[in-house]
Amino acid sequence: MIERIMLAGLMRLELPGRTIRLCDGGVVPAFGETFVGADPDFGTLAGFEALTEGVGDEAPAGTIAMLPPSPSAATMLSRPEYQNSRLRLFVAELDVATGLPIAEPDQQADWQTDTTVLRIGKGTRSLEIGCVSRAQRLLALNEGNVLSSTAHQRVFPAETGFDQATGLTNQVAWGEAAPPRGVA
Repeated sequence: MIERIMLAGLMRLELPGRTIRLCDGGVVPAFGETFVGADPDFGTLAGFEALTEGVGDEAPAGTIAMLPPSPSAATMLSRPEYQNSRLRLFVAELDVATGLPIAEPDQQADWQTDTTVLRIGKGTRSLEIGCVSRAQRLLALNEGNVLSSTAHQRVFPAETGFDQATGLTNQVAWGEAAPPRGVA
C-alpha cells in the first residue's frame, strides 16, 4: 500500500534530431524513457507560466523558462528550425518510497514552440520559450487560395484546367455557398 505520494513535473521537447526530457528535480522513469533534472547541453527547466485555456477563436498558450548553461546553449535553443517543435508537459504521481510513477503521467499541455526571449540579469540567464497549442493550426486562415491557375496548381501540381479559363465573369471559390440550382 502506498502511504505517500509526491508530484513531479515532466517536460518532453521534441527537437529535430533530438528529444530533451526534463523533470523538476531528480530522475523519473516514465513512458519507457528517463526524465532528468538537467540536460548537459540545454540546462534545466526553471518553470512555466500558469496554464490557460483559450476562449472563442483563441487557442491555449503558455511560456516555459529554461536556464541554459551558456549563451551558446540559449542560441542553440533559439534556432529557427526548432520553431514549431512539439513540447509536452506532464504531471506524474510518484511513490515516495520507490520514486517510481504510480500510474502513467497526466498530460497537461501539448504545445508547439513559437518564440524565444533571452533574459539576462545580474548573475542570471534564462530563456523564455513561448508556446502555442498544436490545435492552433486548426484556426489558421488560408487566405492564399483564389480561383486562379496558380492557386489551383499549388494543390494539384500537374492540373492545367484553369490555364485557358480567361474572361470569366462569375468567380466563386470552391466550397462557397451558391444559390440552389433548378429552382423556378
